[in-house]
Amino acid sequence: MTGFRGEVRDWLAAHLTGRYAGLAGSGGPGREHENVPLRVEWERELGAAGWIGLGWPEPYGAGAGVARQVIFYEEYARAGGPGRLSHIGEYLLAPTLIEYGTPEQCARFLPPIAAATELWCQGYSEPDAGSDLAAVQTRAVRDGDGWRITGQKVWTSLAHIADWCFVLARTDPAAPKHRGLSYLLVPMDQPGVTVRPIRQITGTSEFNEVYFDGAYTDAGNIVGAPGDGWRVATGTLAFERGVATLGQQVGFARELDAVLATARATGAFDEPVHRDRLVDAWIELQVLRHHALRTLDAPSPTDPSVAKLLWAPWHQRLGELAMSVAGPDATLGHTDAQLLFLFTRADTIYGGSNEIQRNIIANHLLGRP
Repeated sequence: MTGFRGEVRDWLAAHLTGRYAGLAGSGGPGREHENVPLRVEWERELGAAGWIGLGWPEPYGAGAGVARQVIFYEEYARAGGPGRLSHIGEYLLAPTLIEYGTPEQCARFLPPIAAATELWCQGYSEPDAGSDLAAVQTRAVRDGDGWRITGQKVWTSLAHIADWCFVLARTDPAAPKHRGLSYLLVPMDQPGVTVRPIRQITGTSEFNEVYFDGAYTDAGNIVGAPGDGWRVATGTLAFERGVATLGQQVGFARELDAVLATARATGAFDEPVHRDRLVDAWIELQVLRHHALRTLDAPSPTDPSVAKLLWAPWHQRLGELAMSVAGPDATLGHTDAQLLFLFTRADTIYGGSNEIQRNIIANHLLGRP
């Protein structure tokens, strides 16, 4: 694997230069608004080199094993690779299509994801259906050779630049709430789709509201059978936390290094309380890494929930620590410490709140469906 690590490292060193040099370190959590047009071009550079779809099975992708995928994500993060814009298509939709989709759907949608010529967003959460995903009220009704979708989605990352959205919608309102749902692939560039940014306390707008008012998609763009949406949607969620979490943790390590550098510069590192908190943060980050590595080869249904319960509070504590070691100056302007602190307030909510993760673990241990 040493040779592959060197290949990845050399490619990144050769390509994160020139017009892409300014992208290093940009576009991370809370900073998704940075350099978007150039990052779209960067995604296509990755696609042309075959780095997108690395873990997809052949013939759809490179069929790389877990070890090579981990190496790529780690080296990408260490090189300061910018926040990804094609990750929703690559890590969520593509594995879902490979598992549940038809050969025709894979042939239509996977190549543009691999080339980063079509970007995706996720249409799950609604104002009254966030953690309780089965309560979605967005409706889809048959209309000739397709479906008409009406409803509202919220907290939709990248909806403002996405070409497509995979939407969980209710197609049988008379069925129990976990049934009667369908998983639809909906083009964003059409009448009947409106995207409105949500301004956050950070002052930026990483998330959006999406309104569907009779938006249309072909009948062939349903994944699984009508009414099978809950099974497919939960399958997508199972793909959400895989080998990419190792790259996420390398990003966390870079943030921790920045907090440590600030602590040394302000003298906070010389204070025993701050020094102990920094050591604890480092130890806990090693726990995150070893848990992720331990669960990659033979994951259990609860491993993604355990991972979320580990990293989300850890990241929040890092944001609090960043503010503490930076001192009063951290409250002036949009400092890195302030942005980290503000954005990490959401960590225990998005991606399935921590309360829901505990319910998932409890239900599994009790043998409940």
